Amino acid sequence: MANSDLLFSDLPDAENGGAYRVLARKYRPQSFDDLIGQGAMVRTLRNSFSTNRIHQAYIFTGVRGVGKTTTARILARALNYETEGVKSPQIDMPTLGLHCEAIMESRHVDVIEMDAASNTSISNVREIIEAARYKPVYARTKVYIIDEVHMLSSAAFNGLLKTLEEPPPHVKFLFATTEIRKVPVTVLSRCQRFDLRRIEAEEMIDYLEGIAGKERVQIEREALGLIARASEGSMRDALSLMDQAIAHGGGKVEAEAVRASLGLADRSRIIDLFEAVMKGDIARALTEFESQYDSGADPVAILTDLAEFVHIVTRLKLTPESRKDAALSPGERERGAAFAAALTIRPLTMAWQILLKGLQEVQSASRPKIAAEMVLIRLAYAADLPGPAEIIRDLRNGNIGAPPGGGMPAGGAVAAPRASAPAMGEPGAPRMVAGGGAMQRPAMRAEAQAIPSNLPQSFEAVAALAEAKRDIRLQLALTRDVRLTRFEPGRIEFILEPHGEVDLPNRLLRALLDWTGHRWGVTVVDAPPGPLPPTLHEIAEEKRAEERRGVQNKPAIQAVLKHFPGAEIVQIEEARATPAAEAAPNETDEPPDFTDLEFSDDDL
Repeated sequence: MANSDLLFSDLPDAENGGAYRVLARKYRPQSFDDLIGQGAMVRTLRNSFSTNRIHQAYIFTGVRGVGKTTTARILARALNYETEGVKSPQIDMPTLGLHCEAIMESRHVDVIEMDAASNTSISNVREIIEAARYKPVYARTKVYIIDEVHMLSSAAFNGLLKTLEEPPPHVKFLFATTEIRKVPVTVLSRCQRFDLRRIEAEEMIDYLEGIAGKERVQIEREALGLIARASEGSMRDALSLMDQAIAHGGGKVEAEAVRASLGLADRSRIIDLFEAVMKGDIARALTEFESQYDSGADPVAILTDLAEFVHIVTRLKLTPESRKDAALSPGERERGAAFAAALTIRPLTMAWQILLKGLQEVQSASRPKIAAEMVLIRLAYAADLPGPAEIIRDLRNGNIGAPPGGGMPAGGAVAAPRASAPAMGEPGAPRMVAGGGAMQRPAMRAEAQAIPSNLPQSFEAVAALAEAKRDIRLQLALTRDVRLTRFEPGRIEFILEPHGEVDLPNRLLRALLDWTGHRWGVTVVDAPPGPLPPTLHEIAEEKRAEERRGVQNKPAIQAVLKHFPGAEIVQIEEARATPAAEAAPNETDEPPDFTDLEFSDDDL
């Protein structure tokens, strides 16, 4: 740590009569050398100072607790750094300068700090504009630090624009905000922007470990990992949590004490809960949840930690090098890797979605414990359910007893993930076909495989299957836009009408694979010379026309049409025979006599 930090660490204690100061204030960075994880920003400032290209306004943005306001104070100190041998702005400040102490304690007359959250109006900005005209009293540069600048009103921003663009040579503006999107573009364009990054877990753990040594506190590295994870990249939050853990542990901090003080669930028990739900062992999962709840863990915290472990397992599966993450405990690292090898992506993503939705339900429920238990039950059943493709594959291969859903086997052994469907271009995958000596429209064709006996046995049956599955769009396309040239169970070859959808073959192939579990061959061919085969719609229309002609040739129907000129046969239905009609059938097919029929005006 820099000499300035050693000097500053005791100043406020003496000032407050030896009163205890929280770690976040005691170890607040005093120079750029003390900043953690902001190397890019420090390098940029160092180069600009060395070449005397110092901007008139800077804006610092980032999440809470990463050092935005502290960085602004350090920059104000650098702008006014002055010793017996140094009379110009300096980034490197190995010793205390003439103005350093007052600036870092926010009591220098020429470094004005303003909280925009409580000073939002144009009148507050007018005071700044009026005061900016006057030169500094003691320091070299007058510096205005405006914290949470996004809280200023629109009028205040507009009033600041001119002064911000052309400030007096002795004035600098330093802004800090957590909501950079709320700052007008006109203001951003006049500032040099620095995005302060979250502090990495490993850097934070090392820094906290150094502070623990200075405070003469024994603290487990696993406990530091819990603090680093809970702080989410905010050093101020991490130091506050460490203060709380030290007070809770009485000078010796263990991981269990940190969990208790933060209300966290035991990570190893969270892993046990994850294992139970992914095996579908609902009774064990509920028992484990009940035990954690009785130990003081909050239901929301349990589900949050469970979702976090799902994310850890998913990352370990996709990026094995993430095992080196310093924030992971040994149990998370080892058991997480075992789960990553045993589980497929499908149950992990399903678990994440269920937990994400379940957290919202638990947070809004009047009885969070009961809501959390229902989420775990839902998760356990979903993890135990196989997907449609896996059911079909198991039925085809006869592996009915295989562990379902890609989840953990019931006995706890590591199960190798099932092979997924082959990708385009791999053996067994759909491929492009050619016909007629020239490349045809894109179509899909299946490799040779055993044909199940339960497949549709005709093209009409395929269209009927589409109707039964309520895919009316596909059923109409098969009926009106397809001219069949060849059909056998498992393979279809047809001519596609010019107005038909180009993607129809692919849609049909996917639908048949989903409905029948068998990979069909679907091929589109060019129309041959001569008459084309009819579509199903044309066949149905011809059949109806034939029936109409057959009925129209019956003597009784001809007599009706003769006596009622202009009448047409609209629909033909087969009438059910009544018992009386069956007992005394009409022996003759004589045309009825309509000569004695009389009609009233109402009948007409």
